Amino acid sequence: MKKEQGERGYTLEGLKIERGEEESTFTRFEQASQRFPDRPAIIYLGEVFTYSRLKELTDRFTTALYDLGVGPQDKVMIYTPNCPQWIIANFAINKVGAVVVPVSPIYTAFEVEYMLNDAQVETLICMDTNYGYVKEVFPKTPLKKVIVTNLADLLPVWKRGVGYLFDKIPMGKVEREEGVYFFKDLIRRFPPAPPQISIDQWLDLAYIMYTGGTTGFPKGVPGNHMGEVSYIRDYMEDVVGGYINQGQDVVLMVNPLFHIMAKGFTIATGLNYGNTIVLMPTPVVDAVLSAIQRYKVRWMLGVPALYRMILENDRIDLYDLSSLRYCYCGGDVLPVEVFKRWEERYGVSIYQVYGSTEAGHASYSKLDREPAPTNVGHPLKSRRCVVVDPDALKVLSQGEVGELLITSDYTIKSYWNKPEETERSYVQLDGEIYYRMGDFVRIDEEGQIEFVERTADIIKYKAYRVSASEVEAILQDHPTVIGACVVGVPDTNVGERIKAIVVMKEDARGVGASELIKWCRKRLASYKVPQYIEFRDMLPKSKVGKLLRREIREEERRRMEKEKR
Repeated sequence: MKKEQGERGYTLEGLKIERGEEESTFTRFEQASQRFPDRPAIIYLGEVFTYSRLKELTDRFTTALYDLGVGPQDKVMIYTPNCPQWIIANFAINKVGAVVVPVSPIYTAFEVEYMLNDAQVETLICMDTNYGYVKEVFPKTPLKKVIVTNLADLLPVWKRGVGYLFDKIPMGKVEREEGVYFFKDLIRRFPPAPPQISIDQWLDLAYIMYTGGTTGFPKGVPGNHMGEVSYIRDYMEDVVGGYINQGQDVVLMVNPLFHIMAKGFTIATGLNYGNTIVLMPTPVVDAVLSAIQRYKVRWMLGVPALYRMILENDRIDLYDLSSLRYCYCGGDVLPVEVFKRWEERYGVSIYQVYGSTEAGHASYSKLDREPAPTNVGHPLKSRRCVVVDPDALKVLSQGEVGELLITSDYTIKSYWNKPEETERSYVQLDGEIYYRMGDFVRIDEEGQIEFVERTADIIKYKAYRVSASEVEAILQDHPTVIGACVVGVPDTNVGERIKAIVVMKEDARGVGASELIKWCRKRLASYKVPQYIEFRDMLPKSKVGKLLRREIREEERRRMEKEKR
C-alpha cells in the first residue's frame, strides 16, 4: 500500500495491513489496570502510584486534552524528564487519537523550535523549568497550547513542602496567560470520563520520534500503533514470557523515556504485565543503587556507561544488589570488560537489546542461554534481518560480515517530510523495503546477530578495517585515561590514519602520547595502533550520552582543508 509523501508527511509503502490483529499502544496497560488495580504501577521519588490511580489520572488527562481541542492525529510534544506525568501524557495523547512527539528535556530553544515546526506541533507539555525556552519560541512555531508541570506536581503536599524548603525541587517561573495551562489544574478539573475515539492502529500514527540526521537536522521517525505493538508483543511472548512474574516483579527505569528503547522496555516489562516501575528522573548512581536495594529490583535496563559507573562507585559495597536477575543493556557498544566485571561481581549476566528508532526493537538476547558481550541477540519474529555488502547491496552468506538491513510488515518505512533522507536510509531488496542500520554484523548458525562495528566508525587503514571502539576500549583500560575517541584521518597513501583524542584523569602525571602508543602496541595488532594522539579536557557527546565521533571527524576534515589553502 502506498500514499504520497506530501499527503501525510510519510509514505505507507511496505506496510502490510492484516486486519483482525489490531491493538493500540495502551490496550494491555488498561487490561493490567483492571487485573491489578491495587498493585503499585510506579514508584517515583518514594511515592507509590497504583494501577487504579495511574489509570484514573490518565483518563482525567485524556478528558482534559479532548476538552482543549486535541484530536485525532494532532501532534503533542512531551518535553519533560522521566516522571509519572510523562507516562500519563503518553497514554492520554494516544487515547485521544493524537500523536506523541517525545523530545529530550535538555534540548535548547533552537532544537525545540525546529521540531515544533517540522512536526507542526500545536500542543506541548513541559516542565516549568523549561518554560523559558518554550515561551521564547512560541511566536515562531505553530504552538497554541502549553501545559506546564513540575517534577513534584503529583507528590503529597508535605513532600513538596519539604522539597521546596530544602531547595531540592527545581522550579521555573510561569505566568498565567492565554494558551498556558497547568497539569495539576487539568487533572483536578476534569473527570475520568475520556471520550471513545476510533483509532486505526495501522494508518494512524502513535508517535514521531526524532533522531540524528545526516544533513545536520534531526529526522522525524513516524510510528503507527501496530509498529510499536509488534515489537512489544514479540518481546513479551518470545523473550520474557517464561521468566517474568506477572503482577509481582519490580523494574528499574532510569533511561530516558523519550528514547524508543526505554519507552518500549517500560511498557513491555512493567506496565503491560502489572509489574512495578521504579521511575527515576536522572541517573544518580547512589540513588540507583539505593533503589535496587530498597525495592528489590529484579529487572533493569541500562546503557554501558551506567553499568560502568555502578562498578566504579566508591560506595558500591554498601548496597545489596542480590535481587537483580535480568540486566539488559542497549544504546551503545557494551565493552567486554564491563560485561565480565559485572558478571564476576554479581553473578548476573548483562543481556542485550538492539534496534533503532526507525526499526524499533529488533533483537534481544535469549534468557535461556549465557549471553556474549558482542552478541546482540536473536531478531524478534516480526523483524526480518539480512546482511549485505554495503556497496553492492548483495546478500552475503551466513557468517560473513556486512551491513545489517532490517524490515517489518508493521513499520512505516520513511521519515517525516524528509524524502531525501528516506531515499538515503531505506533500500529496496527483493521486493521489500529495508532500513539500513549502519552497523557491520555477522549472523551465526543459530541466527544470532554478532555486532562488529558501526559502519561510520570503521576506519579503513590500507587493506584493513579497524574498529574505532576496539581501540578506544584499549586506551580506556589505561589507568590514567577516562575517555577516548578514535577516528580516521584521511591519508592518500593508506586511506585513513588512526588518530585518538584522549581525556586524562586530573591527577595523571608524566603520561604522554608515546606511553599510550606503547600501551596500545602491547594489546593491539600493529595496524590498529593510533599514529596520532591528542589530549583534550572533554569529548563531544550527544543528548543521550553517545560519543560523537562525527564531530571529531568533521574537525579533522576542516583542519586539513585549511592547511591545504
